[in-house]
Amino acid sequence: MIMKPTRRSLMKLGAAASLAPAPSLAQTALPDRRLGYAIVGLGGYADVILPRFAECRHSRLAALVSGSPEKARRYAERYGVSQDGLYTYDSFDQIRDNPNVDIVYVILPNGLHHQYTLRAAAAGKHVLCEKPMANTAAEAEAMIAACKAADRKLMIGYRCHFEAANREAMRVVRAGEIGRPRIVTAEHGFNIGDPAQWRLNRALAGGGSLMDIGIYSLQAARYLTGEEPVEVVALESTDRSDIRFKEVEDTINFQLRFPSGAVADCVSTYGSNHNRFRIVGTDGWVDAEPATAYSGNRLRRMKDWRTEDHAVPETPQNQFSAQLDHLSQCVMTGAEPIVSGEEGLRDLRIIEAIYQSARERRAVSL
Repeated sequence: MIMKPTRRSLMKLGAAASLAPAPSLAQTALPDRRLGYAIVGLGGYADVILPRFAECRHSRLAALVSGSPEKARRYAERYGVSQDGLYTYDSFDQIRDNPNVDIVYVILPNGLHHQYTLRAAAAGKHVLCEKPMANTAAEAEAMIAACKAADRKLMIGYRCHFEAANREAMRVVRAGEIGRPRIVTAEHGFNIGDPAQWRLNRALAGGGSLMDIGIYSLQAARYLTGEEPVEVVALESTDRSDIRFKEVEDTINFQLRFPSGAVADCVSTYGSNHNRFRIVGTDGWVDAEPATAYSGNRLRRMKDWRTEDHAVPETPQNQFSAQLDHLSQCVMTGAEPIVSGEEGLRDLRIIEAIYQSARERRAVSL
């Protein structure tokens, strides 16, 4: 049974997750082995992740799970996966008998995260699950409980916590270099295309833009302030005559109020292109555009009414390989991931409050 946390405990946990330093693998004594990953789902994002194993220090690709055996064989040849490491969704549970697989990475539509996390935990495997971690907070709670019962790690794929520009923005704020944080603006969106894609199917996606691109705005507001919101106000704008939005929302604008008095104004949309954030403090601001892209994120700073580019420190790993290696490190050392299942649950509880606010046209307390 999972005890429902208090607001104070959530605030402490959220700040801890946002403030946690990126792991320094070079300074950590780890066993001389690389943990094996099974990638579940060979869609577009898998094409981003799979090449990154070549850059990992403590992780390797060990298995592939796909609904298309032919596609799995092609990918296996490309990335050096043996035939005994190939599974279909029907044969997935047999992965329990594969000692080469330590971690299962669930890269499936949101509506399947819950099922495959529970099946991976039952197979005795640790889990890295893409965000949002489930369609509902109740499903997220069940995922956390299943992994705890199996004594397995559960980490959510919040890659920006390992991305250099985002980490530098967090450092600037925590160091007080812009004074006391007062206002965050975060805008994420894109003009979505094919109306038949899974992102526009409520059962598979759990919702519209907020359950996809909007989570970046929500995350930015939380990890930049280092606080948990205490109130949300939201407004939805969706053209239901547009065939793309028969089941899910297009645009949600939402505002978050934090205990310190800081406020975040956020945009989530499938109707226009956005990828930026700015946090304004009493002594200046720092912003990023692009902010959460796969590469090329850039920072600017304003202080003493002067705006200039802000250098992003070089890091030994990119956000993808660092994320993969972080969970491997946690498995080998027993440490808790800086973006655990509890972090994903916090987002889903806030998302549900945002939807409630938009639906009922009122402020919702958290």
